[in-house]
Amino acid sequence: MSIATQALAVPKSRWTILLRDYAELTKMRVTTLIVMTAWCGYYFGALKSGVSSLSWSLLHALAGIALVAGGTAALNEVIEHDIDGHMRRTADRPLPTGRMSLLHATLAGALLTVGGVIYLTLALNLLTGLLALATSVVYLAAYTPLKRIHPICTTIGAFPGAMPGVLGWTAVRGRLDWGALVMFAIVFVWQFPHFFSIAWLYREDYAAGKIRMLPVVEPDGRSTAGRIILYSLILIPVSMSPTFLGMSGWIYSGGAIVMGLALCYFGLKLALLGLPLNAPQSKRGARQLLLATVVYLPLLFALMMLNRVSS
Repeated sequence: MSIATQALAVPKSRWTILLRDYAELTKMRVTTLIVMTAWCGYYFGALKSGVSSLSWSLLHALAGIALVAGGTAALNEVIEHDIDGHMRRTADRPLPTGRMSLLHATLAGALLTVGGVIYLTLALNLLTGLLALATSVVYLAAYTPLKRIHPICTTIGAFPGAMPGVLGWTAVRGRLDWGALVMFAIVFVWQFPHFFSIAWLYREDYAAGKIRMLPVVEPDGRSTAGRIILYSLILIPVSMSPTFLGMSGWIYSGGAIVMGLALCYFGLKLALLGLPLNAPQSKRGARQLLLATVVYLPLLFALMMLNRVSS
C-alpha cells in the first residue's frame, strides 16, 4: 500500500468509528422502531383526513421525530454514562469507553432534540412540537432518574415510549383523536412484556448498574412473570380496538388475536420454566419472549396498514 493510500485510509477509519459511535449514541435501532411506529400513526391520520399518506409532510414528520428520538437517547446516555460503564451490555458505548467526551455527546443530544422540536413545530404544527418536547422531558426527567429508585420506572417510561404513533397522527391531523389514543394504548401495553423480558434477561447487568427494575428487586421473579402474562392478555383486546373504531378490518383483528395468543404463550412458557430467576431455562425463555415482542409490534402495525379501512 502506498503512503498516499495509507494517509487516506486513516481518516476513513476515524469517520467509520465516529459514525458507529453516533449510531450507538442515538440508539439507532430503537430510533428506527420509533420512526416506523410514527409512520403508522401518520398513515392512519392521513386516511382519517382524506389526504395522501405519501407526502412531504410525512418526510418532515419522520425526520423531526427521528431527531428528537435520537437526541433524547443521546442525552439519556450522557445521564447514565456511569451506569453504562458497570454493565457488560453497555460498557462498550462511546461515553464509558472514552471514545466520545461528555461535552460532545451533550451538545449533540441537545442540538438534535431542540432542533427536532423546532423542526416539527415549524414544518408541521405546534401541537406535534410540544408533544415531542414533553415526551423527551418525561423520558429524561422522570423515567431516567426513577430507574435508580423504584421499579415504577417501567410504568412511567411506558408513557413517553408510547408517544411515537401519537406524534405521527398529530403531524397530519393537527389534533388528538381516538385513533391517536389507540396507537398510544397498543404500544403502551406492549412495552411491559417487552421491557420485563429485557430486565429478566439482563438482571445481573441491571443489578451491577444499580438499576431497580422489577426482576432485580424481587427475589424469585413471580411478580415479573405475573405482570408479563397480565399485560400480554390485556394487549389482545387493546390490539383489536382499531377494528372497532373502523381503522382496520377483521382480517387484522384475527391476526391480532393470533399474535396476542402467541405472545401469551411465550410469557406463560417463561413463567412455567423460568422460575426461579436463576433456573437453567430462565434466560432462554426471556430471550424467546423478547424476540416475540420485537417481531410482534412491526408485524401488527404492518397488518393493520394492509387491512386498513378508508374513512
